[in-house]
Amino acid sequence: MLTLAIEPTDDRANPICKDLSSCRKWLAKLQLTNLKLAHSHLLTEMTELNRYPMRITDRIVILEVLRDTVDYVQSEYTKKLAGKPLPLNENELQVFISSIQLWQAMSHGYQRCLQTTTPSDKKIAMLCHRALLYSGRAIIHHLKTGYEFEGNLWQQLHNIYAFAESHEIHTKQVSDPQSTFSIKFTCHQTYMQTLLTSQAHPAELTRSQLQLLELWLPDFIDLLTVGRHCSASQGDAQPLAFDLDSSQYGLRSAKLVKHSKYMRYLPMVPLSKDIRVKSILLDQGKTATQVGLGGEASSQDCLNLLRLLHKYWCEVADMRFVPREHNHQQAILYHDFNNIHTQLSGGVIRKPVDQAAVHKQIETFGHKLDNTPTAKKIKTLPSDSWHLDNNSLRGAQLTSEENANIRLNRRQLVAIQPANEAGFTLGFIAWVKVMRSGQLRIGVHYLPGKIELVHLKSSGSKLTELDDSGVAFLLKPLPKIEIPPSLIIPRNWFKPRRIIELHSQKGEQLKVSLDFIVEQGSDFERVSFKAT
Repeated sequence: MLTLAIEPTDDRANPICKDLSSCRKWLAKLQLTNLKLAHSHLLTEMTELNRYPMRITDRIVILEVLRDTVDYVQSEYTKKLAGKPLPLNENELQVFISSIQLWQAMSHGYQRCLQTTTPSDKKIAMLCHRALLYSGRAIIHHLKTGYEFEGNLWQQLHNIYAFAESHEIHTKQVSDPQSTFSIKFTCHQTYMQTLLTSQAHPAELTRSQLQLLELWLPDFIDLLTVGRHCSASQGDAQPLAFDLDSSQYGLRSAKLVKHSKYMRYLPMVPLSKDIRVKSILLDQGKTATQVGLGGEASSQDCLNLLRLLHKYWCEVADMRFVPREHNHQQAILYHDFNNIHTQLSGGVIRKPVDQAAVHKQIETFGHKLDNTPTAKKIKTLPSDSWHLDNNSLRGAQLTSEENANIRLNRRQLVAIQPANEAGFTLGFIAWVKVMRSGQLRIGVHYLPGKIELVHLKSSGSKLTELDDSGVAFLLKPLPKIEIPPSLIIPRNWFKPRRIIELHSQKGEQLKVSLDFIVEQGSDFERVSFKAT
């Protein structure tokens, strides 16, 4: 039988919050204007409290009183990590580690209560819910930030749910006044929230998408039933599975697991049908409220998220792109927009020739002056060697050879050059993860079309106004799959209907009008255009 394992109490522990009165007095004096200091005090106090031997009724009351402050401080303190490139710097890493420790301390506090309670205790379902909630937050925080974690976190989550299931309290409703979107929860719902959020690749979702996901999850979870056996039909969404005795993962495709008495299955057909119906209605012009999604998000934002969720939950699992070639070859990774352009041009920036100035020189001197600058050699950034773990026409996965000496961000433009090959492939980082070894692992989504290097110049501006930020990549069309040409330009360079001149490395010139943004990254914009 699965059991909960918490270290014993220690008589030498000396928390400030020994009862409800002392706890409230201490919280009243806690300075929340200094988040770092407040967080440190909360973590220290929770650590001491968990070690301190006390009556279960007192411990429960104190934990419930501390929840509001802990949740607020954690929410505000961890905002410092939003959008940070990986790996985190020293200060950011300390914020991350200490926030994980506080979530764990809260979970351990409620698990301590579970150790001394009995199945007949009226609060046992509530204690399991809180322990699951904070264990799940530790997992999701790892996933959102992009740091790989040890299997003991999954084992802890599964153990607590197995405990609730064995006592037949996993479907009993309990109140949670701290919740933003719902008041009543069950251990089953809380457990499913963590599993489904993990499966939705939270590091790839924006803050607003994560809020929508949290809003929608209770209704989605109501469509799911847990079984000890599974069956699948050809063409339907395949079941997902979770192992209550596992320390390796949350949800996986049922096709990839070996059945055991601890295995549980989620038929995904009802959820798949619901998402597809909602997507069709949104596509037909219905609002989010009309299709039962609520919130203030636009129909298009809801539709985009629903499509992502269906892909991650209901389509073929563990297949991030189309089947790849597993060759484990080495590759060079180039990053930084201007640096990529320079690398692809051989380390030479060739600025377009000002034809008007050339004509004037010819009229005056009878020939073009030799001192008219057309190119300059510039210094390039150092590059790193990576393992190209797998590769396909649409994307790749790469792992740094050693601890990375660069920091990378999601949706950042990169260029990949496989070993012993002259060509480059342009793409952006779909996801980035710091492994426990310290190495970086990234997923790259390739941008479609053959690359041509160009310079940008606003039509009518003087050539001297063009600086190094005016470089771009022209992606040639792919007629067979009906993909038109597009431009990769620096972030914030786009303006609707902006007239610009494209100057190629061969001296060719094309005047175009920018149309709309096709895709936006952290340092680039892929835009459509029309020749004028």
